[in-house]
Amino acid sequence: MNVISALIDFILHIDEHLINIVKDYGTLTYAILFLIIFVETGLVIMPFLPGDSLLFASAALAPQGALNIWLLFLVCTVAAVLGDTVNYHIGKAAGLGVTKHRTFGRFIKTEHLDKATDFFNKYGGKTIIMARFMPFIRTFIPFVAGASRMNYRYFIIFNIIGAVLWVGICLGLGYFFGNIPIVKDNFEIVLILIILVSVLPALVSGIRGLLNARK
Repeated sequence: MNVISALIDFILHIDEHLINIVKDYGTLTYAILFLIIFVETGLVIMPFLPGDSLLFASAALAPQGALNIWLLFLVCTVAAVLGDTVNYHIGKAAGLGVTKHRTFGRFIKTEHLDKATDFFNKYGGKTIIMARFMPFIRTFIPFVAGASRMNYRYFIIFNIIGAVLWVGICLGLGYFFGNIPIVKDNFEIVLILIILVSVLPALVSGIRGLLNARK
């Protein structure tokens, strides 16, 4: 519970945490951001990291001179592309049977992989782009793509496009709107709304699935 509470606190007060990180680590902040984005997208057992809100909050610091928006874009885009690439190869090597593994099965839930697989089969290559904007789903889709033996050249194209769009949009919103007084004064509420909007497609898909199952 302490870990969960700490994670919730980090997400809800991510702006304060980032300010402290910048003060304490300076330019190493870019390496920390790179690591978080890479781990969230690259390791299928870490889907709960706050990618969307992290990008938004870090971009909100850029107009103040704390971080450089273009360097942020470069670092986070590379991290996102490499993360999905590693995840793809993990999926290709491990396969969907990883949920039955004694150790990894504790972290990789069958229902998450099933949803990602259905989503992938329904939308094909476009899924790689769409999933970028969906927490949890975006961590599992590259894994499913690899496990499904999706053509790697086809995958990497959508991977790069999705990373550029995801990072660019999240950073752009944070840069242009993060310091508007009403947004800045209600930053925690804004971050919650960002998370809710991000998971909305997954919720809609889940509700549709339940309704179809009842039918």
